[in-house]
Amino acid sequence: MSANPSDAANLLGRELSPYLLQHADNPVHWRPWGEAALAAARATNRPILLSVGYAACHWCHVMAHESFSDAETAALMNRLFVNIKVDREERPDIDHLYMAALHALGEQGGWPLTMFLTPDGAPFWGGTYFPPEPRWGRPSFRQVLEAIATAWQSGEAAVHRNAAALTRALAQMASTTKGGVPDRGTLEAVAASLLGAADREQGGLRGAPKFPNPPIFRFLWQLAYRGTLPDGAAANHLLLERMSQGGIYDHLGGGYARYSTDATWLVPHFEKMLYDNAQILELLALAHAARPVPLYAARAAETVAWLAREMRVDGAFAASQDADSEGEEGRFYVWTEAEIEALLGAEAALFKSVYDVTKAGNWEGQTILRRVGPPLVGAGEAQLARCRAILFEARARRVPPARDDKVLTDWNGLAIAALVRAAAVFRRPEWLALAEAAFDFILRELGTADGRVQHAWRAGRVSAAGLLDDQAALARAGLALFEATGAPARLATVRALVEGARRWFAAEDGGFYATASDAADIPLGPALRPRSAGDNATPSGVGLMAEVLARLYHLTGEDEFRTATEAVIAAFTGQPRPGAAAENQPADGVEGAAMAPPGRLAAFPTLLAAADLLAHGTALVITGPQDDARARRLHDVALAAPDPAVVVLRLPAGTPLPPGHPAAGKTAPGHGSAAYLCREQSCSLPVSDPGELAARLGAAGVAVV
Repeated sequence: MSANPSDAANLLGRELSPYLLQHADNPVHWRPWGEAALAAARATNRPILLSVGYAACHWCHVMAHESFSDAETAALMNRLFVNIKVDREERPDIDHLYMAALHALGEQGGWPLTMFLTPDGAPFWGGTYFPPEPRWGRPSFRQVLEAIATAWQSGEAAVHRNAAALTRALAQMASTTKGGVPDRGTLEAVAASLLGAADREQGGLRGAPKFPNPPIFRFLWQLAYRGTLPDGAAANHLLLERMSQGGIYDHLGGGYARYSTDATWLVPHFEKMLYDNAQILELLALAHAARPVPLYAARAAETVAWLAREMRVDGAFAASQDADSEGEEGRFYVWTEAEIEALLGAEAALFKSVYDVTKAGNWEGQTILRRVGPPLVGAGEAQLARCRAILFEARARRVPPARDDKVLTDWNGLAIAALVRAAAVFRRPEWLALAEAAFDFILRELGTADGRVQHAWRAGRVSAAGLLDDQAALARAGLALFEATGAPARLATVRALVEGARRWFAAEDGGFYATASDAADIPLGPALRPRSAGDNATPSGVGLMAEVLARLYHLTGEDEFRTATEAVIAAFTGQPRPGAAAENQPADGVEGAAMAPPGRLAAFPTLLAAADLLAHGTALVITGPQDDARARRLHDVALAAPDPAVVVLRLPAGTPLPPGHPAAGKTAPGHGSAAYLCREQSCSLPVSDPGELAARLGAAGVAVV
């Protein structure tokens, strides 16, 4: 007997998420995540089938077509389970919890995530994609459904025991052990361990599939500027060069796909994510600032053009573009030799030789465009540009991939910060305007009166509450804008965001939780309130908040920001207990004095970069009249520094610094304009020549005219 008339209905049509709306016509009686769905499970004592995915996910589409659109399978799901569908981008907190449960079961993660829960939300078994019929050594999805239902009905007590054990494992993962702030030797040991996993021929990390892993490579780049890890810079250059010429890059429309399925960056999983492109754009800018090459400038300009052309949503940026169109993965992006020849005519031969176009193709009988060979000389590159424009125009007549047009605060924060840096390095002030528009949109549409920002917005409505990642990424973006513009309002906004984070997300040990203290629909109680410093494809909110606090310390000289940064870092760096395997281990109430080994700390590159910034960062203070041309040139050079651990403060004449700042009381000779480089509480003599400042910063790619 149905406990509620809505049990016999698919309720996703009321939602805002494009991913949930993709499933609104399934015969499955899907419910969105929330207390109502959990209450229905408790009322009927049926287990929960939780399915987590996202709009651009190819295998999510496959499972939806094969199983969730199938009437027989849907009937089985509706009879045996309360079925809940979650957009992982809208609810990363829920996704993180149950993905951790899958990892605790010893399974490899991925999407779609398929988990089975008790009526109170405790996980007891799960997997990822299941085929409609047994294949590849996997049971069919219907077989899984029937086996789980039988286990629930005939051995409910055993299922609950398994769920309890898994819940204890999740509680361990949500715990931390306090340590200390890693010194330079520890940071270099971690960087060396990460470099040991690098692919010295193809870039990135060894093996396949191949992901960009920007948090790792940004940390390696930053450590290279301490003078003892030159291979960190080389690894970044190799990564960017290989990706930017490979099939993972869209050579016609700009932008990078999420990852490559092979080890040579040829065959992408074709979806494009905002967060990847934001972080890669920042890496391109950093690399170009140190070693200017046309490739970096071109890929940055093309990627920003894609963002502006295809990803704008009322001033901010959409989440992603799909991998599929017309029901096929990559259909929009691939070509046959015959198509290329028909469109390019006499120019086809050159284009084919440069972009790996052959009759046999390089992927399933078709061609994924990739750049092979060195740059052309003379008129060759101009001819290739004409060819690309012709193909782009022809491709625009195809059915395009769908766009997930929800606005996510944390991903927009990454994009804003990247645009600010790229605007400075490539001297593109219009990119700074894009960043400012996005920041102001987020504050206007997702900001709250209590110091928080919400997580997701679409079609004029907020659809998900804010998380630490949102608070931290937007604060970091605000600091980038403050350093670029000197506008006091930007700094005031950042201070408010930090205070909001402390009020709603702070932990007793100085760290932070991922979810707010008043979050009402997180299952399994406060012991499982998520907190982790581990980076994934995106930097962790904890690591970003540590960076924000460290930058505030260098900008203001206020010691409370230094101690706050140290507390955040120390909350996650302790030595785990012997035999413990989870990322974050329980301390049993005792603070661990020992630092975790480099192998464990390697999961926290953003947090470790914040530790390096705090201890070894440069506070670059520029003094002089606001309208002075020399001060402006010094400021431009400073903003384009290739070292991410440079913090820039434009100090108008007559504006005092706090007494604790190492540059307090500094004035330029003759009351003109000058820059002071302050490191470890000591400042350089004034630097008045922009060329000299660029040389001191290693900014080879910065124009100083």
